[in-house]
Amino acid sequence: MPKPVASQEDEDPTPYLFVSLEQRRIDQSKPYDSKKSCWIPDEKEGYLLGEIKATKGDIVSVGLAGGETRDLKKDLLQQVNPPKYEKAEDMSNLTYLNDASVLHNLRQRYYHKLIYTYSGLFCVAINPYKRYPVYTNRCAKMYRGKRRNEVPPHIFAISDGAYVDMLTNHVNQSMLITGESGAGKTENTKKVIAYFATVGASKKTDEAAKNKGSLEDQVVQTNPVLEAFGNAKTVRNDNSSRFGKFIRIHFGPTGKLAGADIETYLLEKARVISQQSLERSYHIFYQIMSGSVAGVKEMCFLSDNIYDYYNVSQGKVTVPNMDDGEEFQLADQAFDILGFTKQEKEDVYRITAAVMHMGGMKFKQRGREEQAEQDGEEEGGRVSKLFGCDTAELYKNLLKPRIKVGNEFVTQGRNVQQVTNSIGALCKGVFDRLFKWLVKKCNETLDTQQKRQHFIGVLDIAGFEIFEYNGFEQLCINFTNEKLQQFFNHIMFVMEQEEYKKEGINWDFIDFGMDLLACIDLIEKMGILSILEEESMFPKATDQTFSEKLTNTHLGKSAPFQKPKPPKPGQQAAHFAIGHYAGCVSYNITGWLEKNKDPLNDTVVDQFKKSQNKLLIEIFADHPGQSGGGEQAKGGRGKKGGGFATVSSAYKEQLNSLMTTLRSTQPHFVRCIIPNEMKQPGVVDAHLVMHQLTCNGVLEGIRICRKGFPNRMVYPDFKMR
Repeated sequence: MPKPVASQEDEDPTPYLFVSLEQRRIDQSKPYDSKKSCWIPDEKEGYLLGEIKATKGDIVSVGLAGGETRDLKKDLLQQVNPPKYEKAEDMSNLTYLNDASVLHNLRQRYYHKLIYTYSGLFCVAINPYKRYPVYTNRCAKMYRGKRRNEVPPHIFAISDGAYVDMLTNHVNQSMLITGESGAGKTENTKKVIAYFATVGASKKTDEAAKNKGSLEDQVVQTNPVLEAFGNAKTVRNDNSSRFGKFIRIHFGPTGKLAGADIETYLLEKARVISQQSLERSYHIFYQIMSGSVAGVKEMCFLSDNIYDYYNVSQGKVTVPNMDDGEEFQLADQAFDILGFTKQEKEDVYRITAAVMHMGGMKFKQRGREEQAEQDGEEEGGRVSKLFGCDTAELYKNLLKPRIKVGNEFVTQGRNVQQVTNSIGALCKGVFDRLFKWLVKKCNETLDTQQKRQHFIGVLDIAGFEIFEYNGFEQLCINFTNEKLQQFFNHIMFVMEQEEYKKEGINWDFIDFGMDLLACIDLIEKMGILSILEEESMFPKATDQTFSEKLTNTHLGKSAPFQKPKPPKPGQQAAHFAIGHYAGCVSYNITGWLEKNKDPLNDTVVDQFKKSQNKLLIEIFADHPGQSGGGEQAKGGRGKKGGGFATVSSAYKEQLNSLMTTLRSTQPHFVRCIIPNEMKQPGVVDAHLVMHQLTCNGVLEGIRICRKGFPNRMVYPDFKMR
């Protein structure tokens, strides 16, 4: 008989949390001379440890391990911390706070399977690419009710701190979890929620509650649903959330769970109809194709060949180590646990499949005319059946939509390109609305009607990134992070000032939040988004006029607005660059006006609003359709003070409401880091990690500490120095 496999639940977590005494001894016995030991920059390793051999003017000879000697300028050297600080749990306690020491400390801890480290207010988490037994119930118990300095660094310590703060100070809390794609944000978010679910769990006796699953189960069950529809494979991450989320977990007066709700930000819609060669669209499309839930494929008229559906087969169609069939069963069960009706569930699948079929509707140009006509109606017929509407009418509305000119309605002829664009916009619009409806439905389930006193919000949002091509979505993500960094800087200083006041020290107030103000104003107040709004209102505006307007308004007048670097061979040229706190990013504005208006064919929307598919009617309920006036003017998001709501105005509104919420809470910061691009455990790519420490504000925090915020030290230690 095979031996029973020991579960992680039984495994001792201490080797993954503490540095062993034996290792401590080894670390303490390393040779160290405070005058001679130094870090020198290195192309491959980031920094190397060396010993000063000789100094000549401002040139220093440094000996390295293995006998090599390098000569460099004195100001390139960085000081080395005494061995007692090796693998320090909190880097803000290091005697020498410099880039080399921060990288060294994180790297050495990671090599010894210690993935969490503090850096002052931050908890830094490095993706281990392996399952360590540090999230078990046994491990959670170690952190229950403990102070941060009594236990080793862990996401549970931050979570428990937030929970205790909420109960003692009666203030809402927030946990801000940021990082690049693949750094482990969503995994850490899941662990945080599971921790709160166990801490705040209440004893169930009610029979009805048993059938529906406890609130803890339901909070956890929203994951398979939102991941199926909102996660996809990207170049760097096989299961990447393509939307931001803020999950509020509500507690009653005694600290028991009292409900939850989820707010989502900016689902990446473009992915619904186009993918790069190494990427894949949203998991749900491939899950439905797996056929693992009986009857779904037949109901959706799907073949066995994913390549029949162009919308979702332009990149990869499978993901290694991911079983789409198994995932589909989990998502399907999650719908049941969350209390979706059979009808709702089937309508969700029908709408999802219709988006796949729509990509296969064919059109041809009629002779020399500017008018397209349908080329077969097989796919269109399937789309109409799934949407519950008439096929002939659907084709007519796509080919010759009615548009409002003055007070009259006229039909407008469309060429093949226009019809194709219109279908693409509908696919994105339908999927986006379906996703928002799923979130709304999850929130209804998670509302327990119990008395809510305080909440802990968990923000899981894409970190600052710089790609070779940065478009509209990237500007939105980077801008969000600029705001979050300003928020952090502000908090850090307010806290430091309180200490100074308590100790009665006289000093000049420095507001480091101001460092980022110029960049934030450039994008928000008088800047890029406002000009984008204006240009979106002008029918004759083009990418060219938008680009010129930006340059004329800001170049030379606003410091963070810069000329872009010339493109590398084979790269598209950018239109402008912005100096963010984390580095200079070049942006390309191609297609921004169209993305911002996001127009839908109103005639087709009207047809959807009268369809047989109840869910389709519901997701378009707030769209004014034809009655609201022409397609170009609307983008289907209701009127807003004489104009129309655009993507950027909706995004600005959402971001401002998020910032208002965060400012009213006591925040806790978690920074997730991806150690290497190969997804290999125990490997650290120094440049990749340093780049992220710059982007996620850890080095910014350290820079501020070095501006003269003292390290606090107990007197005996100070005297010994």
